[in-house]
Amino acid sequence: MDDSRGWEAVGRLELGGAGFCTGALIAPDLVLTAAHCLFDAKTQQRVDFGKIEFLAGLRNGRAEAYRRVRRVVIHPSYRYDGKATSDKVRNDLALLQLLRPVQNTSVTPFDTGGQVLKGETVGVVSYATDRAAAPSLQDECGVMYRSKGVLVLSCDVNFGSSGAPVFHIQNGHVRIVSVVSAKAQLDGQQVALGAQLDGAVELLRNQLTSGVGVTQDFMPRIKGVASVSGRSVGGAKFVKP
Repeated sequence: MDDSRGWEAVGRLELGGAGFCTGALIAPDLVLTAAHCLFDAKTQQRVDFGKIEFLAGLRNGRAEAYRRVRRVVIHPSYRYDGKATSDKVRNDLALLQLLRPVQNTSVTPFDTGGQVLKGETVGVVSYATDRAAAPSLQDECGVMYRSKGVLVLSCDVNFGSSGAPVFHIQNGHVRIVSVVSAKAQLDGQQVALGAQLDGAVELLRNQLTSGVGVTQDFMPRIKGVASVSGRSVGGAKFVKP
């Protein structure tokens, strides 16, 4: 089955030579992704936003739309210091406003919001270093744990998967409920960590005009956390308990 079809609003986010991440359209001119994707792991400085490009539905060298970025809004409580710690995951969200909206009839932005519970099934659509040419769908992973704005997922993610949308399908309605932030180990099992959206998308939309932020509570221990932006494995940051 060609699982890259039907997800054209998911795209690869080219970071101006600093690697790539995954993002998803939630409006014709808004891309939701992970905040840490917008920082250079070596310099810890923000990536030059003028060089970022969103490739909607990129598949084998061809995208449904190519768009540069007008403005970037990062969650006001997110702080980047090169370490992908679990307490940062819950705020690891950003919105990119595109220079021009994507008005291709084959690209339909996704709805966001809604809660998922422990044990529920979710799906992830992402690009990664081992599958960079086309989006890959994993539709059989689940919510293992949730606490204070973070979801622990049994999904398979790799470098490049950062910012990938986590979907919940209910009664045929597809919604983004989380964004992939990092990979980690939990009781010896490889897991993905995702930021719960809750009210964050509305907050980020408001940030486009007001710049007001909020502070959330901390998340308890998870070992061996690593960012999963599309940079070399050697550049990944790990944290110890």
